[in-house]
Amino acid sequence: MAFCQTSCRNPPQLAGNSAFWVIGGVLLGALAFGALIRSRGNRMALRARHRSRSRIDRFKLTKKAFIREMLLADEVVAAAVREHVAEHSVDEAAAWRRVDAYIDEIVPFFNILTYYKVGLVVSRALLNFFYKVSAEYAGKESGETLPRDAIVIYLMNHRSNADYVLVGYVLSGTVAISYAVGEWARTFPLEYIFKSFGAYFIRRKYREKLYHSVLERYVQLITRNGVTQGIFIEGGLSRDGRLGNAKIGLLDYVLGVARDPAMRRRLYVVPVAISYDRVLEDRSLLLELDVREGRRRPSRYAQLAEVLRYVWWNSTRVVARRWQRYGRASVVIGEPFPVQEWLDQQDLETGGLFGIARSERLARVQLLSDSVLERIAAIIPVTPVPLACAAVQSFESDFIPRDRLLDRMSDMRDVLKELNARVIHREGSIEDVFDRAWRMLRMRRMLIEVRGGYIVSPGQRPLVSYYANSIAHLLGPFAEGVRGRDALPTEQFFASAS
Repeated sequence: MAFCQTSCRNPPQLAGNSAFWVIGGVLLGALAFGALIRSRGNRMALRARHRSRSRIDRFKLTKKAFIREMLLADEVVAAAVREHVAEHSVDEAAAWRRVDAYIDEIVPFFNILTYYKVGLVVSRALLNFFYKVSAEYAGKESGETLPRDAIVIYLMNHRSNADYVLVGYVLSGTVAISYAVGEWARTFPLEYIFKSFGAYFIRRKYREKLYHSVLERYVQLITRNGVTQGIFIEGGLSRDGRLGNAKIGLLDYVLGVARDPAMRRRLYVVPVAISYDRVLEDRSLLLELDVREGRRRPSRYAQLAEVLRYVWWNSTRVVARRWQRYGRASVVIGEPFPVQEWLDQQDLETGGLFGIARSERLARVQLLSDSVLERIAAIIPVTPVPLACAAVQSFESDFIPRDRLLDRMSDMRDVLKELNARVIHREGSIEDVFDRAWRMLRMRRMLIEVRGGYIVSPGQRPLVSYYANSIAHLLGPFAEGVRGRDALPTEQFFASAS
């Protein structure tokens, strides 16, 4: 009887122990498998990085949770929280929750495997599908002129949302660059993709002091730790093709680390100029310009119909093997220059740049931004479509004979070379240059060929102006004629430049 009672009680206990060991074994196996996958993934990523011969800033590999703790412990952020609580009469805990939300929104989580095994492969495929990519250095390569401990900030003009992919791809053999990305990309899956590539997010035109305190301290944290950054100096896409006004917010945040003398000697700026034969969003950007001028925006159905038409038309071209690339996507990387010389000059003039009133300091930073934008303007690459559009826009008559158009393009190219502009030299004769431009202009129905010459298609003059505007400031004696027949509003940085 005792044996029966014992044997009847023990089986459930044994079954429970067995289940425990089975579950434990499964969990340990899962952890081991996960560790194996991560280890293999890391090895794959490192091999891909070594093949690209690029440099990764060590701080980019820092865990997001650690960066979060650093920002939450920052005294400047704490002071901003106290000020926010006093100004808005809110609970301090609520203010800290707001800070935590901002940190989560801003801070990326760089993933080597995603960047090198996915990002570069996809960007290479997409860019070479749509464009013929070209890149050149205006002087010596950055790596040849920069100290090993340099903190490099690439300041760029902004033509297309493809700029992020294009410049990242061009620099992939040098460095993994961290971008400041606007709100447009804060949708799934773009937000995840950009953050895994090391991009940090910013809210443009958002004025809350608490938010900007968090953003400023994050930008200064990564700058002090040597993270290479890419900033679009215009703060947004060009709606009319011209260079926009230089913005100063992020640049001012970066310069804030120069309060430390050891930091200021390490800061370098590299101007980068970008141009395309076709900007993917050009018609949408012109539409936004129309809305700003008071014209009605097309309905969502009309916009959707336009997108579907575009997708259908290009899909049929791919299927029918009639696909043609959109011409050139070109990048010119300018000469790096140290920020220390400018900072020392400002200290000499003011008795200490960071000791003067904020408004006066920002005015001086604006002058620095403007000077960088001028450097960018001087190295804008001249590709076939902008050159052809500038030549078309320089004529007063609607009909332009082919021989006169080619002569004008040749004269413009000679002027560009004399002024040391970055003309794409590999395009061959002026006839070859025009033929490349004509394929795109004809495909997009911007020009119509009639009786040995060309006319601008009805309603396409703004699009011609959009591309002509991108190089008008480089055209010397032709600039006034090109600007004089501009079909778009004049309100940008180089609109009135000589």
